Amino acid sequence: MVLTTAIQAERTEENLATASRLFLALMKHDDGARSLLLALPEVFPWVRHLNDEEVREFTVELLGALSDAAELGAKDAVHRAIVSWRATARINADPDQLREALRPLGDIDLGLVEVHE
Repeated sequence: MVLTTAIQAERTEENLATASRLFLALMKHDDGARSLLLALPEVFPWVRHLNDEEVREFTVELLGALSDAAELGAKDAVHRAIVSWRATARINADPDQLREALRPLGDIDLGLVEVHE
């Protein structure tokens, strides 16, 4: 548990929103997007196990999650994006796991699926 004042919490949210908007604005320009893509391996070393398209998808999803966290208070969005893409990198890094993940399921019956509305 962390105790903080309302003003400190507002400043933290304001800082996150500003950083999010800055990164989103950078992505709209080729040089900015290139710079962000070049910086990713320093922040997330595991991206080396993602192909170029996956790195772009991760970047877009991460920036969207940052925006959601800043603008909507969706605090888990960033964590989910990072964890899911790190799991993808982990599978890509292991040839046996990657081969298994890419194996067609064929005619396997996976059972009934419940739909919750």
